[in-house]
Amino acid sequence: MKFKALTPLLLSAALLTSFTLPAAAQEKDPLRIALISSKSGAFSTMGADVLSGVRFAVEEANAKGGVDGRQIIVVEGDDESTPDAGRRVAEKLVREGNKFIIGPITSGISLAISQNLTRWDAAFIGTISKADRLTTDACSPRFIRTNHSDAMDMAMIESWLQNYIDEGNNFAILAADYVWGHDSAQLFEKIVTDKGKQVPLKLFAPLGTKDYAPYIQQLRAANADAIWFADVSGAITFVKQAADFNLIPATPLIGHALLSNFVVDATDNALQNVPGNVGFTPDIKTEQTQAFVDAFKAKHGRYPTDTEGQAYNGAMVLFQGVTKAGSVEPGPVMEALRGAEVESLYGTVQIRAEDNQMLIPNYMARVQMDGDKLRPVIETAYPASITPPASPLCKM
Repeated sequence: MKFKALTPLLLSAALLTSFTLPAAAQEKDPLRIALISSKSGAFSTMGADVLSGVRFAVEEANAKGGVDGRQIIVVEGDDESTPDAGRRVAEKLVREGNKFIIGPITSGISLAISQNLTRWDAAFIGTISKADRLTTDACSPRFIRTNHSDAMDMAMIESWLQNYIDEGNNFAILAADYVWGHDSAQLFEKIVTDKGKQVPLKLFAPLGTKDYAPYIQQLRAANADAIWFADVSGAITFVKQAADFNLIPATPLIGHALLSNFVVDATDNALQNVPGNVGFTPDIKTEQTQAFVDAFKAKHGRYPTDTEGQAYNGAMVLFQGVTKAGSVEPGPVMEALRGAEVESLYGTVQIRAEDNQMLIPNYMARVQMDGDKLRPVIETAYPASITPPASPLCKM
């Protein structure tokens, strides 16, 4: 565990929150956030965007006087892209008084943390992790998910696939060999086979895979009409190697969480015209997204990425919970948010009381040129009403 890396991070956190606040704000207990994400390991590139999105939300809020008249203090930790390290650093920061956790990427890390929240007297706003377990049998009253779950994605993708799969009969799957990848593969296979189509090949790549040649050879031999791809950490490596071996674009890809800006940016033109789901883009037509995009561009001179947007959105929700509760105690804040309507980058939305899943629209995009830059551009928006009902497995 790389605890020695926390010393400079504490300094940076102090700098982030060094704004002069009104006297009333200084009299209230501050909101202390444990910003935990992947600064190292397989998800470090994506982790940088998570950190950027939350930092921007905190800077913006503190510049306006804080939240509910309270200063926001952020302490950062590195989960090293692994569940064990994520759980350890989360417990350390919570024990130090930073009781509101935000930032983990993988579902494995989020599950490792969420199961300890009551014991730690902490709360967790999930902004990236998609595994259904987080809001089904492993749900917690101390965990709220502000991004799309796998079930939400698949409800949308099932509708989108109605026309797509008419063009083929055989589909292959390559997914990450951990809980989210297996969830994604299982759900896609069910959608396809329920339509009378075939999935003759399913492959699972371990985290950290550097050589996808064996997988690419099998995918080429399968002669599939399209490939379902769900492997965030290996996406850049796979796409580059798949293009080199002419697997793509000869065989179309359908991406689950593939169309992240950092992947598109790192793979030249290999993903041009590839479809997939997106959690956030600047194309979302709400006042909240427009205000966020304008402010972010004014500071950084560019659009926010999908991951930055989702991280910022989670921080927005946390801040509203503190205001609604009039408290920085985890229990009252999460209780105030449960079942509540909140402002989000997706408009005014509800956090479902049964499982603490935020109900938001969903989006299918395609990688297209926007000026001189490739990025995911929304093609179809799906209403939050297509979200499947809460699972009876969730007991809160």
